[in-house]
Amino acid sequence: MRTTIRLNDELLAQAKAHAAQTQRTLNELIEDSLRARLAAELTPRGPAGPLPTFKGRGPLPGVDINDSAALTERMEKPF
Repeated sequence: MRTTIRLNDELLAQAKAHAAQTQRTLNELIEDSLRARLAAELTPRGPAGPLPTFKGRGPLPGVDINDSAALTERMEKPF
């Protein structure tokens, strides 16, 4: 498909130079850049910062954190 875009003169010059350095056409550079930007924005990201940590001694004795049924049962019981 053919379309027209308006670019800042300096940006266009940089893009043309980069395309030439990487042996691509300006069209290929723009397509590749747009694909990469869209993929980056659509990719889920991890947490924005470090996860909070809490002081403690770990799980209670006898609690297997890999057994979700046992965890649910233990959370429903009063201490």
